[in-house]
Amino acid sequence: MYPINDRQYLKICAEIAKLMSISISSAKKKVEIQIAKKGSKSIEDKRQVAKELLKICEQDDAKKQGSSKILDKLMETLDNEDNFLTED
Repeated sequence: MYPINDRQYLKICAEIAKLMSISISSAKKKVEIQIAKKGSKSIEDKRQVAKELLKICEQDDAKKQGSSKILDKLMETLDNEDNFLTED
């Protein structure tokens, strides 16, 4: 798929990247995968797919389910295991 250089599209991808704490290129790749699944051809359709993905990311962020928040939760230690270290 050729790169999309539409200003509005790139702005939406940047918002997705910010909400998901990922790079803009990764966010664009996620959107491009959704575009390919839906078979969107026009730039307006592609913007709409990006907006739908942004809306999903905003809902996840509102529910405190962003990727950085999930990673933070996974990295928390359990009680009494703060100093536990597994040796290989």
